[in-house]
Amino acid sequence: MDIPASSDPAFHGDNAKHNPEELLVSSISACHMLWYLHLCSQSGVVVTDYMDKATGIMKETESGGGHFTEATLNPVVTVSEPTMIEKANELHKKANELCFIANSVNFPVYHRPTTKTE
Repeated sequence: MDIPASSDPAFHGDNAKHNPEELLVSSISACHMLWYLHLCSQSGVVVTDYMDKATGIMKETESGGGHFTEATLNPVVTVSEPTMIEKANELHKKANELCFIANSVNFPVYHRPTTKTE
């Protein structure tokens, strides 16, 4: 599979292509989502929609390099019944504990979920 990649536009990259920083944050988001959906399925929480606008904060160093200082997931989850909202919210913590990617990075991964019904 080809992944068209470039530097971030802030570093004169091509905005039409993925950049490594974007792919890292996307990887954290996707891993969390997959664990979360699995846990919801096991717990009887019926998810009908899931969207995330994950963000990451980076710090540039004097040498020109840099590193992430944090990532924040902002999932908006739609469940089929209002009675599922509390459990749906609780499962984000467990998904974070199980996410291979979030457990592999050396910066905190925060979660600001919103859960609603159809």
